[in-house]
Amino acid sequence: MSFLEVLYFIVPTSIAYAAPLILTAIGGVFSERSGVVNIGLEGLMVMGAFIGIVFNLAYADVFGSWTPWIALLVAMLVSAVFSILHAIASVSFRADQVVSGVAINMLGIAIALFSVKMMFGKGQTDFIQKKIPRINIPILQDIPVIGPMFFKSVYGTSVLAIVVAAIAWFVIYKTPFGLRLRSVGEHPMAADTMGINVTKIRYTAVILSGGLAGIGGAIYSQTMTGDFGHATINGQGFMALAAMIFGKWHPIGAMGAALFFGFAQALAISAGSIDLIKNVPTVYFHILPYVLTILALAGFIGKANAPKANGIPYIKGSR
Repeated sequence: MSFLEVLYFIVPTSIAYAAPLILTAIGGVFSERSGVVNIGLEGLMVMGAFIGIVFNLAYADVFGSWTPWIALLVAMLVSAVFSILHAIASVSFRADQVVSGVAINMLGIAIALFSVKMMFGKGQTDFIQKKIPRINIPILQDIPVIGPMFFKSVYGTSVLAIVVAAIAWFVIYKTPFGLRLRSVGEHPMAADTMGINVTKIRYTAVILSGGLAGIGGAIYSQTMTGDFGHATINGQGFMALAAMIFGKWHPIGAMGAALFFGFAQALAISAGSIDLIKNVPTVYFHILPYVLTILALAGFIGKANAPKANGIPYIKGSR
């Protein structure tokens, strides 16, 4: 396989693996920009992956080729509702946000696996027949070299993730809601004195993070695995969290970091076809994404400037 052929395979695959991370990381950006730490992205992704597969299996005959897309919306709604638990604990009851997020992770996988056991009588679901399709983008796919690399045989969800990143940037930095969101995350008391409802903004941001993480989980299960089991979402939520920090709590930065982690996952698949590295044991490439996650967190968490009120419960009238 030539170098160009490797690129034609690894670039679309990298974007496909990055798409769930992009959406989940942007969800984390919304939450943490409002001042609420969301360690529970993994559990929210698990819930989205589970709901997406179950809905797909149940309604494939009803909705046909639209099934995986409608499943994304259903997963978004369920994960958004599930994230309200984190909002209640963190915002209303002012509980430790890290502990609450860990609880969401544990509860998400427990509910999903228990439900799978009850519904299917085994540790994983059946395989879906209606997966998210690959598409060719007209005109752009005919561009020499770049066309086949970026615009041919790509998942529709890859395009969706990039569009959502652009929309998130616009919402956070160019709209009144985004200004309120950032002010609440930087100085909630000042925002409160200006008439901004801190509790409402934080609830909205956490619910948005849940919905986006749910879509991310459903994308992963309906493109990469085709079913749901205990290992379907296996650290992707923490990769998204690392991408958010690596990207300095910025939607475009988070997207770039997610693409980096997506490339690491794609490399594990294509390593055997690349002459330069095909003799390296594949186990090293399989652990590479997780090693990079640890390095990103260890290397950048102290250097990146998080929103000043991130992780600090707001008590009305206090400084």
